Amino acid sequence: MTTMTYDLSPLFRSTVGFDRLSQLIDSAFKQEERTLAYPPYNIARLSEDDYEITMAVAGFKQDELTITAQENLLTVSGRAAAKEAEEGRTYLHRGIATRNFERSFSLADHVKVVEANLSDGMLTLKLVREVPEASKPRTIAINAQPRIEHKTGKKAA
Repeated sequence: MTTMTYDLSPLFRSTVGFDRLSQLIDSAFKQEERTLAYPPYNIARLSEDDYEITMAVAGFKQDELTITAQENLLTVSGRAAAKEAEEGRTYLHRGIATRNFERSFSLADHVKVVEANLSDGMLTLKLVREVPEASKPRTIAINAQPRIEHKTGKKAA
């Protein structure tokens, strides 16, 4: 597989504080190269501030899954317990994968995982963006300074 390199320097000439963006893009390309997209997942935007990640984790029990949120990184991992040999059963085809996995998602600032549910082999994570009042846009007042009068009594133009 060939690695493509993009020059993003024109983008960063007009932005301030987005240093992490280039790291995220590099990380995305590297992750795409090293993974086979297991387990499959969907990411949905439910509203302006609500998101949902759904992962197909068939064969995993609740205690075999770990969800960790740290700063701007969400990591979901699955560690299948050692399966005892099933007596009298020989598989001709085994298509339901239960191999160990670790899937990471980069989260934007102020996005938090608020709920996780496991049902019918599907792990559903609810995320919400909660922007603190101090981080919301605000209008900055412009102070007007009075005009200075010259000694002649005329106002300066």
